[in-house]
Formats: sequence, C-alpha cells, structure tokens
Amino acid sequence: MDDKDVITALAALAQNTRLGCFRYLIAREPEGVPAGDLARQLGVPQNTMSAHLATMTNAGLLVAERQGRSIFYRVDLEAFRRIVLHLLQDCCGGNEGLCAPLIADLAMECRSCPPKSQASGSERDEHD
Repeated sequence: MDDKDVITALAALAQNTRLGCFRYLIAREPEGVPAGDLARQLGVPQNTMSAHLATMTNAGLLVAERQGRSIFYRVDLEAFRRIVLHLLQDCCGGNEGLCAPLIADLAMECRSCPPKSQASGSERDEHD
C-alpha cells in the first residue's frame, strides 16, 4: 500500500455518512449488510447511500457481494489492516516502548466489543 492509496481511503472516510457507514459495517463483520438495510439504518436515501458505498468501494475500503437480489457490503479487513500498518509503519522511530501502549489499546478495543447478540445500536454509540 502506498501513500496515494491511503490518502484515497482516508478521503473516502472524511465525510460523516461514510464514516458512520464504515463503522456500522465493521461492527457487523463478517456477515455484511445489504445496501437497502444500510440506507434504512443510517436514515439516508437509497440513491445517496449507493453513491457513498461506491465511493468507499472504489477507495478499496469495502467489498460488495451479490446474494440473491441484494448486494451485501462489508469492510475489506485486509485493506483496512494495510492502511493501519501503513500509518504506523514508522511509529515512534522504532521505539517499541513508545508504540506498545498504542498497540495494547488497539488490541483492547477489539476485545472490549460486545458480542453481536448482546450489542444494540445504542450500545455501540455509547462505546464511542
């Protein structure tokens, strides 16, 4: 991943609806969510949501998969991993002691996510 790819991905997330959509989708990995459900859940007209999904897909953040009559969207976790690694590539000048708290916080954030069956939308909002 190069700087241009990371800039494209971050630019795609630099908009409230798209960032909210990305966060909504990443919380629902690995199942994904149909485009129509995304629009309803986020209170966005379907044509507007389609444009946002296209922007994020073209930026390499999302993958789309047709399942019957619906198109399911999910986060491309491998691309997201590469973006984060690119951003942290030269973190702290190689001083592991300085990077350790950041890495620990990232790992803790993943462990602290409630199981899908227990998490409601409001709990996710409070978690932010």
